[in-house]
Amino acid sequence: MTTYKTADVSLDAMIDDLRTLVEIESPSRDLDALKVSAGAVAAMIESRLGGRAALVENEGGTHVHWSAGGDPKVLLLGHHDTVFPLGTLARRPFAVADGRVTGPGVFDMLGGLVQAVHGLAALADRSGVEILVTADEEVGSRSSRALIEERALACGAVLVFEGAADGGALKTGRKGCGTFEVTVTGRASHAGLEPEAGVNALVEAAHQVLAIAALGRPGAGTTVTPTVAAAGTQSNVVPAGATVSVDVRVESAEEKERVEAAFAALAPHLEGAALSVRGGIGRPPMPESASAGLFAVARGLLPGVEGVAVGGGSDGNFTAALGIPTLDGLGAVGGGAHADHEYVLVDTMEERARLVTGLVSALRSA
Repeated sequence: MTTYKTADVSLDAMIDDLRTLVEIESPSRDLDALKVSAGAVAAMIESRLGGRAALVENEGGTHVHWSAGGDPKVLLLGHHDTVFPLGTLARRPFAVADGRVTGPGVFDMLGGLVQAVHGLAALADRSGVEILVTADEEVGSRSSRALIEERALACGAVLVFEGAADGGALKTGRKGCGTFEVTVTGRASHAGLEPEAGVNALVEAAHQVLAIAALGRPGAGTTVTPTVAAAGTQSNVVPAGATVSVDVRVESAEEKERVEAAFAALAPHLEGAALSVRGGIGRPPMPESASAGLFAVARGLLPGVEGVAVGGGSDGNFTAALGIPTLDGLGAVGGGAHADHEYVLVDTMEERARLVTGLVSALRSA
């Protein structure tokens, strides 16, 4: 508790580092941009914490890994990719005004990265701490999942620096989430001369959308939401193909299994139509039990802070599914993730950096 209250962090320095990261745009899947961004993240870590931050390059982008050495005890986890395409910064530049920091990626989640590093820098002894900053979280973490799980298992506790929930609440649970794509194959024909000769993929897709939407179970926390559909080529042609994308969120492993089995069992309604399904629930649920112990420590350091379960997923889903204590939402306090009004509240940044100091100190001494 003493370490938390007296941690020396500089708001001006945090804002300077945040500006540097934001002004290097880092859209997911842009490997060149991600490499530059990773270099900036590594440079910030090395400048504030010392040592060397390793750049881990693979097909998903460049990840950053730093270790203070010693027996690993806690992993600070985040990502530096954003959802915004190159050029967003020109339209929405980094700014600090009216108590808010704005700019692409400030809340999700560059602000959290900066707070994590500066909070850790306030500790003279950082042994046992690792930082992993990945490059593909916004697109599913396919290239980083194995590394995330490896370092989480080695450390035994994970602090995730995604943005806080509404009002600054920590995220104590998350739904599992994934995307399915259903492809319908029919048969084209002239819509006026011989529509009966075709197999209408759009009509088949309509049947499937209704069946898919019925898979949701609100009482169990399961949402199954058709989100994007496409069909047809011309207004006078019976469509030979259609696709439907579906967003799925679940709270339990049992619901994950039920929904995945239901998608696998989908069958066509129209004679001659065919279906194929790909995708799945890639991020398993993060149960609130995974965060209970860590949240109690956080609440002792920051009395009154709330904990909430949320629908969105993060890399914390992967670590919690391994049975590793995981606490999420430790990043910036603000809002507007993925939106043009994204922001961070300036007057919360020092407090949240000090929370990092206190949590790491408590976990290393446990």
